[in-house]
Amino acid sequence: MAREAFDAAVVGGGPVGGCCALALAAAGMRVALVGPRPAGPPAALAAGDAGYDLRVLALTRASERILARLGLWGEIAAGRHGRFRAMRVWDAASPAAVRFDADEVGEPALGWTVEQRCIVEALWRRLEAEAESGALALVPARVESLEPGSADDARLGLDGGGMLRARLVVAADGADSRVRELAGIAVRGGPYEQRAVVATLACERPHRLTAWQRFLPDGPIALLPLDDLHRVSIVWSTTPAHADALLEMEPEAFAGAVTEAAEARLGAMTLEGPRAAYALRHQHAAAYVEGRVALVGDAAHVIHPLAGQGFNLGLLDAAALAECAAAAWRAHGDPGAAAALARYQRWRRGENLAMGLLMEAFRSGFGARALPVRAARALVFAVADRCAPLRRALVRRAMGLEGDLPDLARVRCVEAAP
Repeated sequence: MAREAFDAAVVGGGPVGGCCALALAAAGMRVALVGPRPAGPPAALAAGDAGYDLRVLALTRASERILARLGLWGEIAAGRHGRFRAMRVWDAASPAAVRFDADEVGEPALGWTVEQRCIVEALWRRLEAEAESGALALVPARVESLEPGSADDARLGLDGGGMLRARLVVAADGADSRVRELAGIAVRGGPYEQRAVVATLACERPHRLTAWQRFLPDGPIALLPLDDLHRVSIVWSTTPAHADALLEMEPEAFAGAVTEAAEARLGAMTLEGPRAAYALRHQHAAAYVEGRVALVGDAAHVIHPLAGQGFNLGLLDAAALAECAAAAWRAHGDPGAAAALARYQRWRRGENLAMGLLMEAFRSGFGARALPVRAARALVFAVADRCAPLRRALVRRAMGLEGDLPDLARVRCVEAAP
């Protein structure tokens, strides 16, 4: 590819980058998606006995709407997926507990649980179909350089010597973003002293379409319901030493540890397949925009997974950026115009920073063992559990039913009709 020109180049072929490319192309722009198709997990870690991916994402209703508008939700929903109509959260160090239910807000579900590979497979089938029709270009290369081309575009140097020009460059290449580094955008944050252990387990009692989360002194354990009423995916955030110990346990001992950590709310647990762990960190970009470069998803922000919001925030970034860029492109043919990118940064950076700070407050607050802190969080839980208006407001916000949402994530009148 020799100096081919595009309206937008999205770097990163994961779910957030792919969805951003689809949204920009749907607005009529000439779009290149730069990067190889994401590789699946190693065969030994890919799935348990029932074939479940170890990485399961909890999707909000806002994410569901974005995926539906991009033509992906139909295939995802037709495949294997779970849903949760309720959520139960409780504290190991106090009697504090709170419950959330979809019925309270008149919704069929609080959210969905979908294996990451199912989203990637549906996305890439759609991307390849769009590429075949000429709606966008797939460029399976890695970015090696980024330079200003002219006042109107930027140049991406690719491995193998290729180059392309774009009026907008979207960095969707993950937490260790190469494009962010090349653009000179700093990040603040660092690693937590925690790792997340993930696994699939069978449970003695049905999960009842309920997500369960217990805050332990070293970190929360979450049980996410899968499509089978007797299977859950767990995410157990804990210290590195404890995570290593959990991975080294015999399957029966590990299942027993999960059963105990969850207070046997679902009865005895049985491990299905392998386990894995990944390091946790938090970071936030000092800016989301530099010149004609805009950051989305993990390239812009990484938060603790205790509320499962990371991927959902990334999809909102992609939809918001596409909306800002499309408006500028329709107005004067420049999706990377400074005013458009400034609007995107004002829109999403504050929202993501607030969510990151909230997750950090939860993490540190539930990790504190001092009696006054334990009493304070018990009070917060009690207020949330007994105050229905507050609980409904929290649920609606978390589900993406309220707030400053991009158009792709908004409820339309036809959806609300009986």
